[in-house]
Amino acid sequence: MVKDKVLKKVYGEDAADAKKRFEHLEEGFAGEYGDSKELSFFTAPGRTEIIGNHTDHNGGKVIAASINLDTIGAAKVSGDDRMEILSEGYQKVTIDIDKLAQVPKECGTLSLVAGMVEAAQQNGYKVHGFKAYVTTTVIAAAGVSSSASFEMLFCAMINHFFNQDKIPVTDYAKIGQYSENHFWNKASGLMDQMACAYGGPILLDFKGDISVEKIPFGFGDYGYEMVITNTGKGHADLSDDYSAVPQEMFAVAKELGGERLCDVKKEDLLAHLNEIDEKIGNDRAILRAFHFFNETQRVADMAQAVADKDFQKILALMNVSGNSSYKLLQNCYTNAAWKEQKIALALALSEEYLAKTGKGICRVHGGGFAGVIQCVLPKEETAGYVDFMSQYFGRENVYPMNIRQTGAVYLG
Repeated sequence: MVKDKVLKKVYGEDAADAKKRFEHLEEGFAGEYGDSKELSFFTAPGRTEIIGNHTDHNGGKVIAASINLDTIGAAKVSGDDRMEILSEGYQKVTIDIDKLAQVPKECGTLSLVAGMVEAAQQNGYKVHGFKAYVTTTVIAAAGVSSSASFEMLFCAMINHFFNQDKIPVTDYAKIGQYSENHFWNKASGLMDQMACAYGGPILLDFKGDISVEKIPFGFGDYGYEMVITNTGKGHADLSDDYSAVPQEMFAVAKELGGERLCDVKKEDLLAHLNEIDEKIGNDRAILRAFHFFNETQRVADMAQAVADKDFQKILALMNVSGNSSYKLLQNCYTNAAWKEQKIALALALSEEYLAKTGKGICRVHGGGFAGVIQCVLPKEETAGYVDFMSQYFGRENVYPMNIRQTGAVYLG
């Protein structure tokens, strides 16, 4: 079992609840596999994106952070090349590593695990069999990276069991991204995985090799709190919407002579806008390019505001970022089902509440199109806001949360 001092360090005031969760894991492992002796325990958090919406895939900048919702696992080396992973609420995944080529793609967790095994092997890392029992508090299919949390938990396991804890966090992220790109056919970037793996608030720069810098920031430092609301609509049928965002940005970059938008400048776009518009025939792609350039600058401005401890500027930048996502990036609903606009509705309701307090901001959270919004407001207003939003989305879908400092790790 995980030591109390370790739980206290990772979970703080929630350590007692965390202990019960790990005790449940141990019982679950024993019930599924029979032998729970000499278990190893792992955790990987979900993530929040603070600013830098949909910039990672085009070489932009992001400020993100791990959160206190996490995926935890109990695991044990099996001594062979057979993997068995049971995540509560899902069917057990079983993979023979020496028969990896037989695993079908786009078949949920089975494909995801196979993709990560392949990616780890291609990067020169060892992977052998183990048994695992997993559970999570990370909201599924709602923009706080439940899949990336699971991926980073898996990476922490193979790192500890087979690679002497020497796999860099950046390679964790690349392993997860490879699997999503090649086994899920999802054009994800690296931001989700990095934020889940690294821990704490981080400044990410994706222009070249991934640059990551931990930054000293927390909403609680200024008497504010973050609340996310799950609007109740999942991400399962939105792959085309997600994939279109980077693809349209790539198309604009190509017309300007680059591979990604980080290779060109906003001035180039302004100078050649008419001819680009004529060639690609896609105004939305141009608007999304404007969002990229301005959002990347906002991230840099916010990093400076964090250094200056200028919280009002931080809030202002987050607010402008959210407006840009809504108007330029256009990821608050899908055109394929335009009558369903739960993100926009949740934002409208939040603005109604915030108008009465005169403090705080709200914005679409993460990938968008459906799922989650984020609100940052004074702690004394949190309970009232939660009650207000619960009327429309249910109390179980409104989550006050904190930034946590621990990423994807072995706990003991």
